[in-house]
Amino acid sequence: MIADLLNAVTPVEYHESDNIWIKRDDLFELAGVCGGKVRTAVALAHAGIERGRNGLVTAGSLSSPQVNIVAHVARYFGVPVRCHTPTGDLGPEVSRAKLAGAEIVQHKAGYNNVIIAHARKDARARGWENIPFGMECAEAVRQTSRQVANIPDGVKRIIVPCGSGMSLAGILWGLKNASLRIPVIAVRVGADPVRRLTTYAPYGWRQMATIVRSGTDYHAPISDAAFHGVRLDPHYEAKCAPFVRPGDLFWVVGVRASVNDAADDCEISM
Repeated sequence: MIADLLNAVTPVEYHESDNIWIKRDDLFELAGVCGGKVRTAVALAHAGIERGRNGLVTAGSLSSPQVNIVAHVARYFGVPVRCHTPTGDLGPEVSRAKLAGAEIVQHKAGYNNVIIAHARKDARARGWENIPFGMECAEAVRQTSRQVANIPDGVKRIIVPCGSGMSLAGILWGLKNASLRIPVIAVRVGADPVRRLTTYAPYGWRQMATIVRSGTDYHAPISDAAFHGVRLDPHYEAKCAPFVRPGDLFWVVGVRASVNDAADDCEISM
């Protein structure tokens, strides 16, 4: 069942009125959480459990969608999960993770490199599977690269949000493996992704993708977070919408669970 889930290709919708395609990777769903990041978490968790890991560990900010994703994936597989965050009040996503059964471990020195190190050490000590911060791993690239399979003929550009850069790296590898020469516009919505792209994207990725700034601070959500009836993440995809032009394919990675009224608002269970 998990293999079939991971091998499924999420749909591409065509909106003839504007000559725009939307890649609905947000429709990948498991355990009430949706999107391409969930696919990677499922793949990593499943592989770890198959190797005898009996728990999951991850790290994220106080508003981290990843923490909530990993918590729900752990609950699905029936294993415990520990999530490392900075100290402070829990945001909606981390609060949902706690309700899903996650143990939230907070650190006073809550810089990203600190919580990442704590998570790695914790996973090693317990023999649990570490789901890396920002899904920074080769598996994330592999999972996303296969989703390029149903990009239709006629697409002039691909527009995608760029946070950690891992989804972008996967798309670029998918294009390279399929010998598709489609320019990619990556809308930067967080920290500089160049280091991760240099590590995980194909050699010469700068000739394949152009990174543009969203013009909006990451922490400032977009109030009108919808596009052709598709609900967008207000911190990520919603900041890409102004860049979409006729002939483009808009790659929707996924909306955080707290944007939905309830966890079962995910539209398709594949």
